[in-house]
Amino acid sequence: MNKSKSSELYKTSSKYFPGGVNSPVRAFKSVDGTPVFITKGNGAFVTDADGNEYIDFCASWGPLILGHNNKKIKDAVVAAAEHGLSFGAPTIQENELAELLINNNRFVEKIRFVSSGTEAVMSAIRLARGYTGRDKIIKFEGCYHGHADHLLVKAGSGLVTFGSSSSAGVPESFVNETLVVTINNKEAVLKAFEDYKDQVACIIIEPIPANNGLLLQDKEYLQFLKDTAKANGALLIFDEVISGFRVGFEGAAGLYNIQPDIVTYGKIIGGGMPVGCYGASAEIMSCIAPDGDVYQAGTLSGNPVAMSAGKATLDILIQDGFYKDQEKRTLDFVQILKDHISSNGYKLKIPTVGSIFWITYGEEGKIQNPDQIDAEVGKYFKAIFGRLLNKGVYLGPSGYEVGFISAAHTPEILKKAASILIEVLDEVNNDIGLK
Repeated sequence: MNKSKSSELYKTSSKYFPGGVNSPVRAFKSVDGTPVFITKGNGAFVTDADGNEYIDFCASWGPLILGHNNKKIKDAVVAAAEHGLSFGAPTIQENELAELLINNNRFVEKIRFVSSGTEAVMSAIRLARGYTGRDKIIKFEGCYHGHADHLLVKAGSGLVTFGSSSSAGVPESFVNETLVVTINNKEAVLKAFEDYKDQVACIIIEPIPANNGLLLQDKEYLQFLKDTAKANGALLIFDEVISGFRVGFEGAAGLYNIQPDIVTYGKIIGGGMPVGCYGASAEIMSCIAPDGDVYQAGTLSGNPVAMSAGKATLDILIQDGFYKDQEKRTLDFVQILKDHISSNGYKLKIPTVGSIFWITYGEEGKIQNPDQIDAEVGKYFKAIFGRLLNKGVYLGPSGYEVGFISAAHTPEILKKAASILIEVLDEVNNDIGLK
């Protein structure tokens, strides 16, 4: 494929932005390539500045569960924009989206809209600290919760460690209240509560970790976290920025039937616009200003255009059979790939949940923590990614990112994508080996 225009645009953008991008993974550093500049999207496809068309499994990193340029969402956005873009005051659209969400979700009674998933998680942790009167939080290695200072932490050695900063510019004092433990390790959680008795405000976890591969946890482990938090006077936060409205209308909480104390949403809830929210029981949410003394505010929170996009999306997701159809098409697509992988003895696996999938290199077996991800994953993904891109299939440019299937990915489109993937896997096997 000719990508000359994208190359020129990247040279230009590098003059304006660090690394030429406004979010690091877009720079294609882990795949040793030049990023393609997308000019439009329609259905399951995106088109770059050179006119190349790709079957898109990135879906703007997950929000576009209905595909690109969905007519109902676009019409709702246009209709709202005709009356103004922002007011900094209450609007009808906020009520409408909140009503749809709360009336069809057993796990929240009140919510607060914000402008991103990071902001939702940051606010949820402040709420947990304010509600419990405690400072420390427990997070897990392998779960990403946005770029707030106290969450940009990595684990040190040992079963339970204070987080150490994983970004320059984050003072150690900011992360000294964050305990990092190994995911899927009950002993580590129990030791954290033992070592810091009556100091832990909350446990925060992606119930479906999907930012460092797809590290599917057992329901029993998630229930253990709920029970342990409750027994120690702490709260359980489900970060459902990715899994919310993706694996079901009630997200992972509904899939596993586990009640988190606080839940955060993002991505899909905005229908392609920047929206996030956090929610909990009416009692816990009463701590938020102006009802309580936990302060949180936002000029663009509840933006009417974004609320309209979110409601148009959720109106479709709530329809009978939507998620069953999503899951069936995903499983059918993945099964084609699994059959080919198995018959050829390739050292690949593809875990899935709902309409999320992850193609990764490694031996058979469930991957539930980062240590189980094969160290060679980057090498093989790079080889697969470049060939896929040149044949018209777009994945997120990192071997640790998952793929998303939308309602616009018809069985025919998925069969075509599977045939291209199979062709690429065979090429990679002939080149560097996949066995």
